[in-house]
Amino acid sequence: MATQFPGLLLNSAGLTLAGGRSLSCRNNQPPAAISSANPPSLSSTIQVVGWKGAGGSGSQNSKLFNSFEDIQEEYDWNDLETDLYHWTKTLRPVQWYPGHIAKTEKELKEQLKLMDVVIEVRDARIPMSTSHPQMDSWLGNRKRILVLNREDMISTADRNAWATYYANQGIKVVFSNGQLGMGALKLGRLAKALAGTVNIKRKAKGLLPRPVRAGVVGYPNVGKSSLVNRLLKRRMCAAAPRPGVTRELKWVRFGKDLELLDSPGIIPMRISDQTAAIKLAICDDIGERSYDAADVAAILVQMLSRLPTVGNKALCDRYKIEADGRCGKIFVQKLAVQLFNADNNQAAFRILQDFRKGKFGWIALERPPK
Repeated sequence: MATQFPGLLLNSAGLTLAGGRSLSCRNNQPPAAISSANPPSLSSTIQVVGWKGAGGSGSQNSKLFNSFEDIQEEYDWNDLETDLYHWTKTLRPVQWYPGHIAKTEKELKEQLKLMDVVIEVRDARIPMSTSHPQMDSWLGNRKRILVLNREDMISTADRNAWATYYANQGIKVVFSNGQLGMGALKLGRLAKALAGTVNIKRKAKGLLPRPVRAGVVGYPNVGKSSLVNRLLKRRMCAAAPRPGVTRELKWVRFGKDLELLDSPGIIPMRISDQTAAIKLAICDDIGERSYDAADVAAILVQMLSRLPTVGNKALCDRYKIEADGRCGKIFVQKLAVQLFNADNNQAAFRILQDFRKGKFGWIALERPPK
C-alpha cells in the first residue's frame, strides 16, 4: 500500500532483504530494531564549539518544504537501520585498507602526542559511520573540535537534528563546507582559542611562545585537505573528490599563530559494521575496489525509496522506470537495459553519482539515535 503526499510516494510495504551476494526480492517484514542499529556514544572529551543555528534557504518557508520537514521528523530512522542491517548481512563484506593507511596510522599516533588540539572531520551525510572507533582512545583528554563537513549536501532538517543531538549532550558542532570555505575561518579562530592555554603555561615556565599545533584527522575523502586549503587561502595540500589522495602527513603554517597537520584518511583495518561500510561506499568515502557497485546501488535505491523526501516517485521521475522499493537489484538491471546495453556496473555508477551530485535532493543517510 502506498500513501500519497504532495510530490511524494511513500511505500509502506516490506523491503527486500539480501540473499547470496546479490539482493534477492522478497516481501518479508524486517524484525524489530536490533542493537547494532544504535551507534556508540561519543566521548565526553569533545570540546564545545559555537554554532549559530541552522538558518535556511528561501524554500524553507514554503508550505511544501515545511511538509517535508514534518514527514522527516515522523519517520523512524531506526527502522531503516534495521532493514539496512539485513540487506547487507549476506553480501560480500566491504573492506578497504591500503598499505599507506597502516603506515599513516602509526605516524599519526606519534604526531598526536605533539598536538595542542585535534580537528576531527566527519561527513555530514553520515556522521556516525565516519567516526573512527579508536579515535577516543588515541586522543584521550586532548582538546578536540568536531567538524561536520559538506553541510551543503544535507537538508536544514538534517542539520537541525544533528545540532540538537549534540546540544543535548552538551556538544555543539561546527558545520562546514570545505569547497566554498564556509566555517573555515571560524574553525581557525576556535583552534587558537582552545589551545590558548599552551603559551600561558610556557610563559609561566619562562619559555618563548610558539604557534598552536592542530592536527586534522578523519576518514578518507571527508574533506580534510579542502578545509586546510580554505584556512590557508591557497592550495597547499592535494585535494580531490576521491579517497586516498593524501598519502603523507604534512605540516603547514597558518599565519604566525597556528600550525596545521594535514593527514591521510584513516579507517579501521577491519570494518565490523557493514551498514556503516555500505554508507561509506554510497558517499564515496572508501575505495571503489572494496565493493560491488551493483550491490551498493541496489541498496541505495531501497534506502531512497524509504526516505520520505525522495520515495519511489522521485526514482521513477528521474529514470522513467517503475520503482516499488522492494528490490533495488531489479531496478538497477532495468536501468542497465534501458541506458547501458545491460551493463549493470555502469547503471550502478550512474545511480551512485546522481546521489552524490544531489540529483535526489541534498539528504543525509543518517539521523541521530533516539
